[in-house]
Amino acid sequence: MKLRHLVPGLLTFGVALPALAAGADAPAINGRHLGLLWMIPFAGILLSIAIMPLAAPSFWHHHFGKVSAFWAALIVVPFALIHGVPTAVYEVVHLLLLDYIPFIVLLTALFTVTGGIHIKGNLHGSPSMNTALLAIGTVLAGWMGTTGASMLLIRPVIRANDDRRHKIHVFVFFIFLVSNIGGALTPLGDPPLFLGFLKGVSFFWTTTHLFSEMLVCAIVLLGLFYAIDSYWYRKEGRPKPDPTPETPVRIEGGVNIVLLAAIVGAVLASGTWNPGIQFTVFHVTLELQNVLRDLILVAICFLSLRLTSRASRLDNGFSWAPMLEVAKLFAGIFITIAPALAILRAGKDGALAPLVALVTGPDGQPNDVWYFWLTGILSSFLDNAPTYLVFFNLAGGDPTVLMGALASTLAAISCGAVFMGANSYIGNAPNFMVKAVVEEAGIRMPSFFGYMAWSCGILLPLFVLLTVIFF
Repeated sequence: MKLRHLVPGLLTFGVALPALAAGADAPAINGRHLGLLWMIPFAGILLSIAIMPLAAPSFWHHHFGKVSAFWAALIVVPFALIHGVPTAVYEVVHLLLLDYIPFIVLLTALFTVTGGIHIKGNLHGSPSMNTALLAIGTVLAGWMGTTGASMLLIRPVIRANDDRRHKIHVFVFFIFLVSNIGGALTPLGDPPLFLGFLKGVSFFWTTTHLFSEMLVCAIVLLGLFYAIDSYWYRKEGRPKPDPTPETPVRIEGGVNIVLLAAIVGAVLASGTWNPGIQFTVFHVTLELQNVLRDLILVAICFLSLRLTSRASRLDNGFSWAPMLEVAKLFAGIFITIAPALAILRAGKDGALAPLVALVTGPDGQPNDVWYFWLTGILSSFLDNAPTYLVFFNLAGGDPTVLMGALASTLAAISCGAVFMGANSYIGNAPNFMVKAVVEEAGIRMPSFFGYMAWSCGILLPLFVLLTVIFF
């Protein structure tokens, strides 16, 4: 096995080593004593992710890891000087061990396993076939992740439509459904929901409480897509000869389907099996079932690399570059978000008291409409995973209460984070990945604002409808 195959695992253990070396008592951050200036690095890294790939693509491509490290250092170094090294180390270790490492390990497992499944053959991109492919992708996204489902199906969809003249809408709706909305089915579907799962939200809570919202979105979008695709299909008249005629569809790397089921089983088991065994690393409590889950996921990665032919991965265009980019950027995001979360935990006594008041009614109850739209608007342009965490904590951060008395509020936060990531290319990682793959195939995708014209015209009215029906 080549060294580059070991990088994600090495990153995981490298991040964990400081925790093992810590040792002295270290109190948590008191959010009441933190001002809004501590949130500048968090805003800075998210704005860098949003703007720099567009404004300075060459610089960003070569130095995004340094940019992430710069913003993280603006938190760690001043905080250690002002509040002490033990407190700074504790907060960083707490976020890395309980949030970052499980998050990256799951993404790496899904990325590795789906990257070994290669769908060969070609279908004809008729309106009914395209609609069926989008529907299948929407369902798969909930169980293999929006990234996994997008990377699995985008190339077959490109081949199916390579004889079509009007096909940009196919990939726009692909991003809407497969890269975003379909991820609401389970915690495996989209990073925000997995973070909620790590915080204590039950595995099937999202399936039962977000299913109706997801179904409404899927039915409306699939119906609208079929109408648009049928119009352009008829307008094209007699299609030109298909450069890749229809051939039987077959799957290579089928062992990865078994491994994908093993990932689902490992995550589900960690949420249902609780042996009550815990141990503490630098005042951070780790539960046995979660540690075993992450070790199993790492083992699944190695099995997938070992059992999948190199040819299948090459045919899929598989490389570690996207995963390494996510790992580096999210390391910075999770470190810079620490002060924001501490301030939110302070509630009305913290510097974000006006935001608390905005999402809270006069009677003290949460305003679900504001939770849905504020979470969604930020998720449209920033990263939906940390945005979810911010509003999860703003709503109290107690998973038992949020799944019970405040279930509608948690649903509003979840839907805003997952669904509105489709509003722009930068709202969710798979959006840009799909755009890159489609353009690599020689198909010109809409510009940043061109894509937003599609999303504003189609998705915003849909989200207004969701607000009226559910929130």
